[in-house]
Amino acid sequence: MRVIAKRPLVEFWNLHPEAEKPLRNWLTICRTTNFENFAQLKQTFRTVDKVGKFVVFDIGGNKFRLIVVIHFNRKRIYVRAVLSHEEYDQDQWKNQ
Repeated sequence: MRVIAKRPLVEFWNLHPEAEKPLRNWLTICRTTNFENFAQLKQTFRTVDKVGKFVVFDIGGNKFRLIVVIHFNRKRIYVRAVLSHEEYDQDQWKNQ
């Protein structure tokens, strides 16, 4: 699948170096796998959830949240936000 865009991931791991390895792992898996649907995605990422139009990944042992929109038919993943657990709990990301 094509991940659009890598920049928010890099900016986040520059601020939170402990997030770099798990975000790079996520990126590698997503770029090398063509997920057909959410069920297939859930088989690979056990801690992924749907929240409205968003897909939310727990990253780094539940320390961080990666929020994306996925178009399975177009094979595209759009990164919307990478947040600490505390930022995620404020729910401001839902208004994007």
